[in-house]
Amino acid sequence: MAIAIPFLLSFAFLFLLVSRLLFSSAAVSSSYGPKTHPVIGCLIRFYKNRHRLLDWYTELLEASPTQTIVMRRLGARRTIVTANPENVEHVLKTNFPNYPKGRPFTEILGDLLGCGIFNADGELWHTQRKLASHEFSTRSLCDFVVNALEFETGERLLPILSSACAHRGVVDMQEMLRRFAFDTICKVSLGTDPGFLGASLPESPLADAFEVASAISAKRGAAPVFAVWKAKRALGLGSEGQLRAAVKLIRASVMEILRTRKTDIKKRTQHNDLLSRLIVGGHKDEVIRDMVISFVMAGKDTTSAALTWFFWLLSCHPEAETEVAERLYPPVLWDSKHAAHNDTLPDGTPIKKGDRVTYFPYGMGRSEKLWGKNCMEFDYRRWLSESGEVVPGVPSRAKGLLGEGDGLCSDEVRRGVGAQGVRVEEGGEREAAAGIGAAADRAHGWWATHGGQEEGRNGVHLLSLNAKLNT
Repeated sequence: MAIAIPFLLSFAFLFLLVSRLLFSSAAVSSSYGPKTHPVIGCLIRFYKNRHRLLDWYTELLEASPTQTIVMRRLGARRTIVTANPENVEHVLKTNFPNYPKGRPFTEILGDLLGCGIFNADGELWHTQRKLASHEFSTRSLCDFVVNALEFETGERLLPILSSACAHRGVVDMQEMLRRFAFDTICKVSLGTDPGFLGASLPESPLADAFEVASAISAKRGAAPVFAVWKAKRALGLGSEGQLRAAVKLIRASVMEILRTRKTDIKKRTQHNDLLSRLIVGGHKDEVIRDMVISFVMAGKDTTSAALTWFFWLLSCHPEAETEVAERLYPPVLWDSKHAAHNDTLPDGTPIKKGDRVTYFPYGMGRSEKLWGKNCMEFDYRRWLSESGEVVPGVPSRAKGLLGEGDGLCSDEVRRGVGAQGVRVEEGGEREAAAGIGAAADRAHGWWATHGGQEEGRNGVHLLSLNAKLNT
């Protein structure tokens, strides 16, 4: 009898283990996604497609009847990726409280963004959102933003383009827009002018540090096995050592500006930037630091990415020169939340507490189910009727894809460039530049040039926190 009890317990344990495996396998087969193996999940296929994750996800989502897939891989939480507009609305609106960013997400960006608004959850997020909304709704800050944009566009960006026009030069447009956005957002958020878009195009250690931190943080999120970057971070090795150095420089620079600004405020010097307003509001230094770093990150990346893709699209489709296509290349390619409680998405996908739920604007913009057979073709007329009205049904199909985005900054640049009589054309027969650029002469205006392989002409994304064009 004494021998039978351990045997029965062992048998019961094995029975439960096998039942669990069979149940998990059944769950896998009933959902759509990449082929999954025991223990390692889809790790092999994830690794093979790591350089084309956006298109791989898009293909998987198109193969799913519900436009939702389930990803399981070793070392990562069960992840649900969706391009279903109803699911996106459910996560971002209907049941929003159930989908905070979650610790796995905030850990990835925590070293860089700290507790800033784009990396905060719960009451901290609500507090910062209310604070930011109030500050940016004030007339004085709005006027300050407009003045900064007008100066940066009229006194720096357009003179560089005009000079290139006069000398038939070639300009790396993505680099110019990166510099433009960095100068502008630093003025608005920090009240300082880096002069990054100055006539000599100087180097900026702070701008470079933001670029390094952004790229390495993005690679964390796309890593096949999270334990690798966490181990490197603990030891300060490789890319994680570079990230640590970049974050140290960023935080030290911001804190130096903060201390100087406090002295100015005590002398009753007037400032209208976000940093000064937060200081006057009596917030803690660490909170102010993290908030302004978050706004610099968001402002410099999304603006330059959106404008780069705007000019790239026009270079490929000169017939659309008088129209605007803003969201085929959304500045934010995907975003993730983590379920606080069990839930069920509108398409029937079960969500367990702790699951990572990712909505995917990039794939939504390329979905045949949403846009029809010509979903991969550039057709700006799909959005607007001949009379300029939004085509019926577009808003419901575009949930999570459309938004206010970078309207103010982007419009300022478009108006400025348009006022110069700029014309964007395919530059294949002209002198090519490395990467995407703008070449010019007085007779023909402006055109985009592509130097590189065919894949560059198709618009390949560079892994970063935004939809940067890989030049």
